[in-house]
Amino acid sequence: MNEAVAQQRFDVTAFIDERKLGWREFAMLAVCSLVLFIDGFDMYFFGKILPAIATGLNARPDQMDVVIFWTYVGMTVGAFLMPPLADRIGRRPVLGICAAGFGVLSIVGAYADTVTHMAIIRGLSGIFFSAMLPIGLALLSEMTPRRWRAAFMAIALVWFSGGNAASGVIAAWLLDLYGWQIGFYVGGVLGFLAIPLLLIIPESLAFRVTRNPADPKIPATINAIGANRPVQDGEVFHLGNAPPPERDLGPLALLQKKYLAQTLILWAVCFLSLGNIALLQNWLATFMQEIGGIPIQEFAISAMISFAGGAVGTLIMGFLMDRMNPYWLIAVFYFVEAIALYTLGSVPFSSGIFLGALIMWNFTQVGGQTGLNNLATLSYPPEMRSSGIGWAGGWGRISGMVMAPFAGAMALRMMLPLDAIMGLVAGIAVAVGLGVIVLGIVAPVLHPRKGASVSH
Repeated sequence: MNEAVAQQRFDVTAFIDERKLGWREFAMLAVCSLVLFIDGFDMYFFGKILPAIATGLNARPDQMDVVIFWTYVGMTVGAFLMPPLADRIGRRPVLGICAAGFGVLSIVGAYADTVTHMAIIRGLSGIFFSAMLPIGLALLSEMTPRRWRAAFMAIALVWFSGGNAASGVIAAWLLDLYGWQIGFYVGGVLGFLAIPLLLIIPESLAFRVTRNPADPKIPATINAIGANRPVQDGEVFHLGNAPPPERDLGPLALLQKKYLAQTLILWAVCFLSLGNIALLQNWLATFMQEIGGIPIQEFAISAMISFAGGAVGTLIMGFLMDRMNPYWLIAVFYFVEAIALYTLGSVPFSSGIFLGALIMWNFTQVGGQTGLNNLATLSYPPEMRSSGIGWAGGWGRISGMVMAPFAGAMALRMMLPLDAIMGLVAGIAVAVGLGVIVLGIVAPVLHPRKGASVSH
């Protein structure tokens, strides 16, 4: 009797982890990478061409702080609202809702004619595009074999950085030809492109099992993917040795005693790291033009070249997290980022050192944030994974609401020297590095050679 019952149990985690890489895994990687590419483009193109948008709206660059503020209000709402929704109704449908939402609103943004109109449109758009990264990473991690999980997430995050870099093409070459509206048109088209592609990938099996182990779509998906043996009627689906799903608390389960320390510290470091990223992505080009006297097109070309640093940093972080202490690794990335940031404010643009520092900044900033994203992804079980990633990012959006619009505009109005501004943001990077070290001491959830093995 016991043997018969045992034979009727189907371990979905083992099924995923034991699979060899095939076209279905690469299709999942491709679609999730595209989702993150679109997210990166829509999130960052605005800051690349902010001075041109301000001119088109008959405003000064420092008057665009209200637009950035409401963008981050929307992103904060989306980060706290959409990932828990994905934990409830599924990863794919919420990704589709987000892609359609910001696709429409991006097109509408091209027709804004006042700062107020633009603030409303970007605020609503932020609700949708802020959630693409955490939900996309959750889906990819849950449908990728364990031994390839960290590498696949790193590759997808390279595409997120690629979206950021692609937005630089708008500033460098298309802005003069088509005007500031071109960024909104491209963002809208990309959003619509993602919707049909989401139909070719399956919903997360881990999500389905945690929501309803008797869901008839589970055996249908397993058989379609290709199990070693056909799924038998009456089999009970489970996720390895994971405890029963904690359904009742929703995202508040993140604050249970066993998760509390890691959750609070993750929120704190994401608050600082993503706030710093928001400030620099929205204002760095403007700082360089208004204070440093560097033409926006020339800086945009240098920024695109430096994208290579971010791509390499992401891949190296994904590779090394499984092979050395991840907390010290991430901390070192942030400490080196601080050095690169200070250098950007201290050397002339014409110096080769400036481009080297810009590349190193992208290497460490993108690689470091990749490490934090991986920590969040691998730290929570499936029923709260999207919430765990999304809410950590949500605190970063709250930080962005203050640092991106107000700190940047204040620095412009006060005409602070460039070296003073970059020294301040370098200090924030140091604080993030110290916070990650504290996380590794107080609540280590990953260890050398075990990062990719956390199946949850």
